[in-house]
Amino acid sequence: MEYRRLGRAGVRVSALSLGSWVTFGNQDQIASVDMAIPVMDAAKEAGVNFFDNAEAYAAGRSEEVMGAALRELGWARHEYLVSTKLFWGIHNAPNMRNTLNRKYLLQGLERSLERLGLDFVDLVYCHRPDPATPIEETVWAMSDMVARGQALYWGTSEWSADEIRAAVAVAERHHLRAPIVEQPQYNLLWRDRVEREYARLYDDVGLGTTIWSPLASGLLTGKYLHGVPEGSRATLAGYEWLHGLLTDEARNQKVAQLKVVADELDVTLAQLSLAWCLKNPHVSSVITGASSLAQVRENMGALDVVPLLDDEIMERIDAISRA
Repeated sequence: MEYRRLGRAGVRVSALSLGSWVTFGNQDQIASVDMAIPVMDAAKEAGVNFFDNAEAYAAGRSEEVMGAALRELGWARHEYLVSTKLFWGIHNAPNMRNTLNRKYLLQGLERSLERLGLDFVDLVYCHRPDPATPIEETVWAMSDMVARGQALYWGTSEWSADEIRAAVAVAERHHLRAPIVEQPQYNLLWRDRVEREYARLYDDVGLGTTIWSPLASGLLTGKYLHGVPEGSRATLAGYEWLHGLLTDEARNQKVAQLKVVADELDVTLAQLSLAWCLKNPHVSSVITGASSLAQVRENMGALDVVPLLDDEIMERIDAISRA
């Protein structure tokens, strides 16, 4: 496993990490702690030290499952990093939904820590921007979490470059803890934000990235080339919005061409897609998902594919991706 610094921060995260969106607490086959334990354990055995979560994943159930698994596994707290994210909320009450106000953020993190069974999280993200709350209020609240020891670092997810710069400016002006990391979507079919919009932030503010959906919700595995298979995430309740994405003809044409490249290298399309993300030096960690030991092993195999992606292969992939 390779370990990369989180931007300019001193902490290092595994180049491949394990996330819990869709899997922990959502799908029947991994709704129980007994199923989460071997998946997390296999990831850690492969060198993964970063486990990503969020309050909104399965309305808090994902954090409960991960917390229970951590207790069963009995890992020393210094051996791993855990993150959570706040914004969507899980309570139907004023000030508790789709917000980054101080009341919600501080109470939300306390409840997340209870569900995870942890004294602190290593990273806490603002899961989306909130134009209705003054950026100063959000930055103060996030900085206070770090000052209290409830989180070690904080960051953002799917914020614009301007919003990130504004948060950093507030932190610098008031001598507060600034965001160090962004969690954007990044894969062969969604590239512009990481590669263009954030381009100057890596040097200007030392931004790190922990990217999500490196397989485009499964599209870059190739399993949707002939329609939506039964039991896939697009068939889950609440994920109907994925159906149009996964059956898009133009995108699947690109996927078919990328699969040719993967076949030539004798690797899976998923491994090729993950390895391509790892080639970007501004990616601190690629968050993978897995609902079985086989998926964990396949994902970890992407590390061996990175050396195969020479300049010629990368040019071919780039031509297909940007077509």
